[in-house]
Amino acid sequence: MGPPLSTDNKPQDVYLIDASIYIFRYYFSLPDNWWSKSEYPTAAVYGYVHWLIRFLKSTKATHVAACFDESLESCFRNEIYADYKCSRVLPDEDLAFQLEACKQITELLGIPAYASTTHEADDLIGTLAKRCRKNKLKVNILSRDKDLSQLVVGDLDVIWDFPDGEPLGKEGIFKKLGVFPHQVADYLALVGDSSDDIPGVPGVGKKTAAALFALSGSWSNLQQDFSAVAALPLRGAVSLAGKLKEFEEQISMALQLSKIVDNAPLNRRFSVKRKKLDLAACVAYGRELGFGRNFETSMNKLVEVL
Repeated sequence: MGPPLSTDNKPQDVYLIDASIYIFRYYFSLPDNWWSKSEYPTAAVYGYVHWLIRFLKSTKATHVAACFDESLESCFRNEIYADYKCSRVLPDEDLAFQLEACKQITELLGIPAYASTTHEADDLIGTLAKRCRKNKLKVNILSRDKDLSQLVVGDLDVIWDFPDGEPLGKEGIFKKLGVFPHQVADYLALVGDSSDDIPGVPGVGKKTAAALFALSGSWSNLQQDFSAVAALPLRGAVSLAGKLKEFEEQISMALQLSKIVDNAPLNRRFSVKRKKLDLAACVAYGRELGFGRNFETSMNKLVEVL
């Protein structure tokens, strides 16, 4: 039996949340006005859980999952390139407490939470998205991370920085990045990604890379004949061909870093079905985290909507 359909016979939406993006948004933007009974700051948790409440009230999502990053320094990509994400530091005790609290409250809200010590949230989202498409679910990826644009592979797939902006499908991603989703990993391997410490080819910028892939399609096509690059109608094509050949090994390595995998271990039984939220447990945990009555009011209103 297939997945449930909406009343107008359209595929059921599933929302895959890049949780860390939203946690860190509030970690860096909210003052430490909330403290747990154990004296840890909880502003990031407060902001994140209210973001979740707003999301659930807006979408009334029945199929949803949240993915968390727990693989810093232990990701399989670090075996490929030791300096991968080397500029990032491990969470201190205060942040580690908040990250764990976010995962716990996600589960209390009825949303399955996924994490791995060997794979990133991106990989977990990629793996879930693949499973969801097989079940004929419409994939909505909630994130502002351009890396995840490569997962918009189905005709109905979108990436959305909820509640800001508009959901972007394949054409929307092309307008924003200059490349299509299936070219994003290759594009990042050429231009690099400073946020992840992925090296790029010196002198190859975004516009050049986008133009290159518009003509060639992919890195694998380019590798087949670098001399053909020199003949492309691009400014500095001859010099560009030389650079690609010189940095061929680095680009191929960078592609292993930028490409999201879709076979990550989920470390739990696959499920994207939202469970009934545990109101009493949510309220009790909110008190433990020092959220006060406003949180309890928000939770009660959420229950009325769901």
